[in-house]
Amino acid sequence: MKQRQFLDVVDESVAHARFDAACAHLEPRHEVVPLTAALGRILASDVVARVDVTGFDRSNMDGFAVRAQDTFGAEELAPVTMSVAALSLAAGQQPPHGYEIAPGVAVPVATGAVVPRGADAVLMVEHTEPTAEGIRVTRPAVPGGNITYAGSDIGRGETVVRRGTKLTSHETGILAAVGAADVSVIAIPQVAVLSTGDEVVEPGSPLAIGQVYDSNQRILLDTVAELGCDPVPCGIVPDDEDLLTQTVERLVVGDQAADVVLLSGGTSKGEGDLNATVVSRLAERLPDSAGVVVHGVALKPGKPVLLSVVAGTPVVVLPGFPTSAIFTFHEFVAPLLRRLSGAAETDRQVVAATVPLRITSVSGRTEYNLVEVVAGPSGPAAYPIGAGSGSVTAFGRADGFIRIPASTEYVDAGANVDVHLLNPEMRPADHVAIGSHCVGFDHLLSLLADRGFTVKMVPVGSTGGLTATGRSEADVAGVHLVDERTGEYNASFLPEGVRLLRGYRRRQGIVFRPDDGDLLDCGDDELAAKLRDPKRRMVNRNSGSGTRILIDQLLGGHRPAGYLHQAKTHHAVAAAVAQGRADWGVTIDTVATGAGLEFRFLQDEEFDFAIPEERWDKPAVVALRSLLDDPSALGDLRKLGFER
Repeated sequence: MKQRQFLDVVDESVAHARFDAACAHLEPRHEVVPLTAALGRILASDVVARVDVTGFDRSNMDGFAVRAQDTFGAEELAPVTMSVAALSLAAGQQPPHGYEIAPGVAVPVATGAVVPRGADAVLMVEHTEPTAEGIRVTRPAVPGGNITYAGSDIGRGETVVRRGTKLTSHETGILAAVGAADVSVIAIPQVAVLSTGDEVVEPGSPLAIGQVYDSNQRILLDTVAELGCDPVPCGIVPDDEDLLTQTVERLVVGDQAADVVLLSGGTSKGEGDLNATVVSRLAERLPDSAGVVVHGVALKPGKPVLLSVVAGTPVVVLPGFPTSAIFTFHEFVAPLLRRLSGAAETDRQVVAATVPLRITSVSGRTEYNLVEVVAGPSGPAAYPIGAGSGSVTAFGRADGFIRIPASTEYVDAGANVDVHLLNPEMRPADHVAIGSHCVGFDHLLSLLADRGFTVKMVPVGSTGGLTATGRSEADVAGVHLVDERTGEYNASFLPEGVRLLRGYRRRQGIVFRPDDGDLLDCGDDELAAKLRDPKRRMVNRNSGSGTRILIDQLLGGHRPAGYLHQAKTHHAVAAAVAQGRADWGVTIDTVATGAGLEFRFLQDEEFDFAIPEERWDKPAVVALRSLLDDPSALGDLRKLGFER
């Protein structure tokens, strides 16, 4: 019998290079699906919040909205008496237009209700006693206590779910919270699976001598499904050149065209093996065909595999023997399908970790704390998220949770804990950022994700980020701290063994509503006086943030109304001003523009990156460093309002 030789037998690396080059034109297809059908799908593009969540200052419990300062000094034996407003706010009810809480007045509020202007805390009912005159307060309120401030959970313009994320119930909840009715996801690749040969019969059919049951198709169909793709069974085609040609052509250019076509059998040297011949002739006739790029690889088993692209569609002919077929599938086809579909696998469920921060608990109740897990020098570190039960993003950001027994009042920093994973597929990220958050940094992290790195952002502020880099728990920390003595940014604050990577400049300034234009044109001295006006309420930033340092310098020791209202993000500042709960604050111009606010420039600040010395040459860090010299990435930052 006349036999045909393989085109050539190449090394495994050569086979991969040829096939990858032939398939370089293929990109994941995108489709828009309703949120109701998005569970388990891979997000195709970043989802950016178009609203603030929550959209208003929200009470976290039933109680009384108060000015915290009115309750200072209250004790069981020396209660503070307050009057109770006639106004009572239920969930979904807005305060009257222009209403502001008066000194010494408590406003009854329900869980989920809007907190009125001027109030900066909600007293628990349990900490009050009714009287004929109003209430007696037996425990002082804490500024910000029992309130979720507008924009502090999710800020308008913030990336809430990043492209490439497999959507679980955690992420779909976030998407619903920001009002996303539909999302762009990666289309599930269709993979046609076809068995060939006169000797192959369907399982369950009578088996004659020389025939075999078709196990390859079952194995391949199910393996394709395990990778998150849509398997399309195409049956068995006998050794008939015309029929085989028609079938394969229909699968690459016809109404049944698939994203990838798999054949098994007919790849060896026998005269009766037709697959190689059919694929070669179709490639010669159809446009956009790279043809047969590999026919024979130096593998055992798997030598006969054929790799081709016909009419732009990958067509792979796998060996007929099941072991060889599945081996070569995982070697050459599975990587392509993962790229087109985003399939992933892992098996961890519990991770032993240490906590870098002290976690307090309420004695007498078992407590579950959501955490984000990062790789530390001596193993995983579990950072508590620290958000309340009303937070949507906390659950979505969390990798897992730790359980604190009822008898334990705190978990000390450095303690060993078991992290119960919310997603058993969780793996430590390739690139961990801990520190100050910025939309520009957000974009750089998305570009790293585009390069194949998994990224995690843990927003703890500049000071917390520097501490994390000093402990080598972070690959990078975003920082923007100014030295009051020298006016220099960031360099003087670096812990030992931490290097500074210069980032980009941001414009900081005062934000206010367009109807408050007298803040825009006045001189500096007049501006300072206006900001200290007791009738003009401010919104502050959290202690330890770079912006808080700037605010305190601006106020020169003064503490105007709203000073105790500490927003954790730039978006929360903008939301407070835009909604009239505050009259001014300090944020960056990008956020101000997005919120429709006026912006008075104060100064440029440097947003830089602190990196532990031992992680300077880590691949993901090298990639970040290269992005800061990349013209395209710098152009993106410039469009967002940032200059290198």
